[in-house]
Formats: sequence, structure tokens, C-alpha cells
Amino acid sequence: MSEPEVFLNGEWMPHSRARVSVDDRGFVFADAIYDVLKAYRGFPFALERHLDRLERSAAAVRLRLPVGRAELKRLVLELLERNGLGRKADRDAMIYIHITRGVAPRNHLFPAGVEPTFYLYARELPPWPEWMFSEGVKVITLPDRRWELCHIKTTGLLYNVLARQQAYEAGAWEAVLVRDGKVTEGSHTNLFAVVDGVLRTHPTGPHILPGITRSVTLEVAAALGIPVEERALDLDELRRAEEVFLTGTTIEVLPVREVDGRPVGQGRPGVVTRRLRQAFLESVAFRKAHPSPAGC
Repeated sequence: MSEPEVFLNGEWMPHSRARVSVDDRGFVFADAIYDVLKAYRGFPFALERHLDRLERSAAAVRLRLPVGRAELKRLVLELLERNGLGRKADRDAMIYIHITRGVAPRNHLFPAGVEPTFYLYARELPPWPEWMFSEGVKVITLPDRRWELCHIKTTGLLYNVLARQQAYEAGAWEAVLVRDGKVTEGSHTNLFAVVDGVLRTHPTGPHILPGITRSVTLEVAAALGIPVEERALDLDELRRAEEVFLTGTTIEVLPVREVDGRPVGQGRPGVVTRRLRQAFLESVAFRKAHPSPAGC
């Protein structure tokens, strides 16, 4: 297999040739934003929504985007084609967009006259094991010790990394974070639960990342007539929920069978979760069949 091609600061190059300065502010300060999206057989899913979020993140940290939206969409599609993951491919892919404030001597103040560092890469996304969706995964709860601006998709993810590692070492797939007694989200996912017959999830705001899959799932639930509340759960509600599931770009809708060693409901994916996962995948298929010029 040929070496993957990446895009770095205006140039296409083999992955092994990509280099970033040790003075890059993304390296020194995590002064950077990013976004991740999935391409289904060459069709980027919800690309416009991902770019909306990228633009919101850039504005929130006062970072200038290096190219306009139309050019970024063109580059995303070219990235897929250059790596054999375009519209003739029979494989799904992950697309990563990474932008830092640029290279400058270490100083907390914004540097003047510096160009942003702009990096794109794509890789094949193998399917998850089927048991994850047929049986569900285990999660643990941990204190949410992140900063107060979780809605900005920055690369400062150290606590997320520590939480996911702790979950892995505990034999769980994800860490669900709890702030002031309220469940916020997972270390790299959004969380939903069915409590007393109502689908609940934390409202958008500074304590969660507004996931694109989360927003599509809410739309799918509304279309199915499933009652929904964007209202935070407390820990007791999470532990007595009839169903729990996670959403994310690569996992779509992922059932949870166990929270902190306690089974969720009957200990297997529930009816609402299964309906939503199926409807989400049907939504993807419909968008692929009726794509916009940039994706599905």
C-alpha cells in the first residue's frame, strides 16, 4: 500500500515528510482547534455542520482560519481521493482537520504576523466489532475536572485522555463525566439515557461538546416521535435509567449495557437505542443517495 498523503501548510506530501516546528503554539500551548468527521464510502457525513463547528471554535479562541469554507471543502474531497478513499472506495474513512495559531517564540500573548499551521489527514476507518452494538459496552463514571469551555473543540484534551485511560484500565469502554452531581458527557462521546420513558441528554452549553452525531440523533428521535428532553441527569438517574447509549462521529449510536458495574435495564441494548441506531444509519444511507456537492 502506498504511503498516505497529507496536507500541511499549502502542500501535499507523504505522511512521513510532514514536519511541524517545536515552536508551534499547538505543541507549546495546545493553542489549536480541530475537528473529526467520517466519510462513508467517500461521502463526508454532515460536512457543513462540522465546518460550522470548526468556525465557531476558531471564533471562540480568536484564531484565524487559513482558508475559506469552499476551499476547505475542496481540500477535504481531494484528501479522500489522494488516499484512495474517495467516492469509488468501498471503505469508510476518518478525516482530521487541525489548525494551530502558528509558529512563534514562546510567549503567552498572541503573536503578530504569524500564519496558522494547517494540517489535514485521512485514514481508513475499519468497522467496530459487531458485539459492541449487539451487546453494548461498559462505562464508568468519573469527576468532570475539565475547564469551563468544553464546547470549544480544542486540542487541550489531557483530562479526557486520563479519563479514557482510567476507563480502559477498569475494563470499561468509556468514562462518563460528572460535574456538580450532573452527568455531562463521555471523555470523547455524548451521552443519552432513557429515564421514565423520556430520552434525556445534557443541554448544549459550555460543559459539553455539541456533537454532530448528537444533533442528528436528536433530529432522528423527533422524527420517530420519541419524547426528548435536553436536561442534565443526576448520577442516580443515570444508574436507574432504562437505557443508556453514547453517540460520536465514529461510533454513531453505541449501546451501554453497564454503568459502574451495574447493568443498564435488562443488561442489553433497549428498544429505543436499537430504533435510533437503525434510523441513524438509514439517515446516512439517505444522505448518501441524495448528497450535497460536498458530501452527504
